This record gives sequence, structure tokens and C-alpha cells, in this order.
Amino acid sequence: MLGTVKYLLGSAGPSGYGSKSTAEDVTEACPDLRSITAVITGATSGIGAETARVLAKRGARLVLPARRLKAAEDAKARIVAECPDAEIIVLPLDLSSLSSVRCFVSRFLSLQLPLNLLINNAGKYSYKFAISEDEIEMTFATNYLGHYLLTKLLMEKMVETARVMGIEGRIVNVSSTIHSWVSSGDCLSYLDLVTRKKIPYNATRAYAFSKLANVLHTKELAERLKKIEANVTANAVHPGIVRTRLTRDHDGFITDLVFFLASKLLKTIPQAAATTCYVATHPGLAGVAGKYFADCNEATSSKLASNGDEASHLWRWSEAMTAENPPKDIGSDRPTRHEQRCDASETKRRAVKHTEL
Repeated sequence: MLGTVKYLLGSAGPSGYGSKSTAEDVTEACPDLRSITAVITGATSGIGAETARVLAKRGARLVLPARRLKAAEDAKARIVAECPDAEIIVLPLDLSSLSSVRCFVSRFLSLQLPLNLLINNAGKYSYKFAISEDEIEMTFATNYLGHYLLTKLLMEKMVETARVMGIEGRIVNVSSTIHSWVSSGDCLSYLDLVTRKKIPYNATRAYAFSKLANVLHTKELAERLKKIEANVTANAVHPGIVRTRLTRDHDGFITDLVFFLASKLLKTIPQAAATTCYVATHPGLAGVAGKYFADCNEATSSKLASNGDEASHLWRWSEAMTAENPPKDIGSDRPTRHEQRCDASETKRRAVKHTEL
């Protein structure tokens, strides 16, 4: 009850910020970001777009991966209109496709840029059941597995950048408090049963499992970075309840009614982007890793999300499923994926063109 009152009042927590703080508020204390390069997924609208705008305003170079390039170019134009000196690169990426993730990383690495921040923000809430080209349930493929592979393939670059520049690298996984709705059960068993249509698909449950996976990924990733003594941290955040295009597949009378009745609990988009920006940039979080944040303060994730064995199990499964030739007996009978070929030189030419303002 006390927590709800503090939330509604926007009372500041130990960090000095609270639920009413905005992304601009929390980045006022951050150092000049002109030496920082950030990759932000899902930055064409909503929380991701506000995160990108504020980081660009503070001087960061942005790389915006997007499935719909026109939307990304529009987002870039809006930022440049406000911040004429902003350096923004748009590259194609469909997180539901593992081959697309690999192509994006190839394109990005060909630019020979540093990488200081990786903000895994993109999310999908799919009301209708769908399967990705890699035979993974679409919500899980987009929200978790694509981000897992993206992080894995960019990790060497992040570790190298932190070492050369002497600046701590940070990975922010945007999860949700809905991860706590999964209190028991193996998410991989659930994923397998749903994929093979052995149990009915439930959109909210699928989304909750994907957000649980985001927190488990963060926990295991932080441990592995610590073991190799990398100057890179990983943390998960809950942005808060906000009406964004995430629910575009679930519009309708019931959804609209729920959001109307809950309007007093909703954050504005600048408020919802605050925790991401706080964890990504605030100097007070140097060395903090493997934590879960809400309302710009450290919070407690669910018991299941804090389970180290579950985190390790998910990591091993993810390693197998994102291998170049994944085994056919994990999850379901899976055909070998056709890998796209990426022309790095052509990509570099296009990306350089994107940076011209």
C-alpha cells in the first residue's frame, strides 16, 4: 500500500528520483555523452524513441536498428530537428529473425565504430499466435531470443570499447513487472508446448514469459561479464505502465477501457523512459550489475527471475538455439535456417549516407 502511494505521489527513492521523474531529469547529472555510441532497439516510437531523443540531446551517437526503415528515418528526422548536430545511423533489423540479427551485427561492425551502450528496448505483444522463421513463438523470438543473440554478437565489441576508452559499457534489458506473473513452471517447456500447439496460446502469458526471460538473461549475463572481468555491466528495468504502440495488436474496446480506468497509474512516455536512461547513464550506478530497476531505483524481481539455475538453463538453451546449425531436437523439429548474406562494403556505404545531416 505504501509503495502504491509513493508511486502515485512520485516520491523520490534512494536514487533521488521517482515515478514522476523524466528521462531528461535523470540525465542532467550524466557526463557529456559526445564520446558515447549507443545501439537502441525499438527506437521508432514510444519509450525507445524518447530514450533515443534524450541520449542524442546529451550528445550520444545513435545507431537505430529497425524492421521498418521508413519509421526509423522518421524518428531520426524528429531528433535531428531538435538536435541538429546529432549523429544517427539507421540500419535494418528484424529481431524475430536470427539471420537478420547476424546481418545487422555484420553491418554495424563494418562501420568500425565503438559501442558503449546497448539498450534492448524493442518489445512485441502479439494477440494472435505466430511462429518466426526460426520456428520460435513470435513474442519470445522478438522480445528475448533476438536480443540474446544481438547481445552475444556485440559483446566482444563492447568489451573492447570499454578497455580502449576506459569507459564502462552498459547493457540495459527492458523487461516489465509482468514477468512476476509467472510464478512457477519452466518457460522453455511452455514455449515448446505452445509452439507445437499442445496448449492454447495466451498472449499475456506469452508476453510475461518473454519478460521473465529478459530478467533471467540479465542475471546470467552479469555473472559471465564479471567472471571475465569486463568493464561492462548488465541490468534490467521495468519502465512502468504506459500506453504505447506495444499494444497495437491488441486494440479494442476492452483494452481501451482498461487503460482508461487505469489512467491514474499510467506514466507519460518521458517518465517511462526515465529508468532506462537512468540505468544507462547515471554515474552513481558505476559497477552495479545484475540488478532490476523500477522508477529509477533498485527493485526486487520475482523469486523465479532471481533463480540462478533457471538463468543458466535458459542461457544454455539460447546458446543451442542460436548456434549456426541448431539441433533439431530442442523445442521442436526445426529445419536448418537459411542464413542471409551481408555485403559489408555496401552496408558501410549506405550507413555513411544515413549519417549525412
